[in-house]
Amino acid sequence: MEFKHTSVLFSETIKNLNINPEGIYVDGTLGGGGHASGICERLGQKGIFLGIDRDGDAIRAAEARLNAYSCNKIFVRDNYSNIKNVLLDQGIEEIQGAVLDLGVSSFQLDNSERGFSYMQDAPLDMRMNREDSLTAEIVVNDYEQKDLTELIKKYGEERWASRISEFIVKERKKKRIRTTGELVDVIKAAIPASARREGPHPAKRTFQAIRIEVNDELGQLERAVDEFVDVLCDGGRLCIITFHSLEDRIVKEAFQRRVNPCTCPKEFPICTCGKKPDVKKISGKPILPTPQELEMNPRARSAKLRVIEKKL
Repeated sequence: MEFKHTSVLFSETIKNLNINPEGIYVDGTLGGGGHASGICERLGQKGIFLGIDRDGDAIRAAEARLNAYSCNKIFVRDNYSNIKNVLLDQGIEEIQGAVLDLGVSSFQLDNSERGFSYMQDAPLDMRMNREDSLTAEIVVNDYEQKDLTELIKKYGEERWASRISEFIVKERKKKRIRTTGELVDVIKAAIPASARREGPHPAKRTFQAIRIEVNDELGQLERAVDEFVDVLCDGGRLCIITFHSLEDRIVKEAFQRRVNPCTCPKEFPICTCGKKPDVKKISGKPILPTPQELEMNPRARSAKLRVIEKKL
């Protein structure tokens, strides 16, 4: 299956990176190479592009897609949260810009064998890196009921989390739940019919929660934001695209801590902690997809782009 991914907020992201043709730019979530192609197209022969992804299929597809561009290209199979070690291994001290396009790619959703989609019956997997040991099947079948409830409620923001976990535990006592289709049936049975008739697919939130748990998505993001800001040069920019409120909250709060790092009590007339901001916001409110983009790519409907610039 060809690795395809329609990059959301493409022109807005490339514009806000403010690309220097001789700079060093990182795509920490390489995917199908969509944003990467926009970066490489604007880099000259002295420019360097560094693409990172934990999915080997993505690395191979992006290498082929970006082959025609003349800039220097480096591809690394790793997690973007390890950005400092990745740069150290490449002998790079600082970068001019980076983009993180979070969430799951269209390829991963549409490739049934990966088990990300509640629309196709497939083995319960959901690993972005297929060498990782934790799978969705393990989460669903081996986690304690209270832990399932907590993660579905926290990561899926699912009001029926307790009932869903209860039904999962009852079902797995009969037989192990091994496929996405079996899990969808359990979720549908758990959620009252009146609630299923409104809003998104009844399994959407639970699948999101399990995927986040399997790939430690929020933990990786929390570690990564400051790491990326640290390696930006003066004037360098970081663009992050999120797809749900949990991701966006982490990015928003991390950016705000760098914009206003003062830890003095509010009643202090002047700052005594000495902590100074080292970034500025390029976008006050998040940048959202245009109606035209939403018409062409409905999966962009929840996307938000936030941008900051390093200021030493």
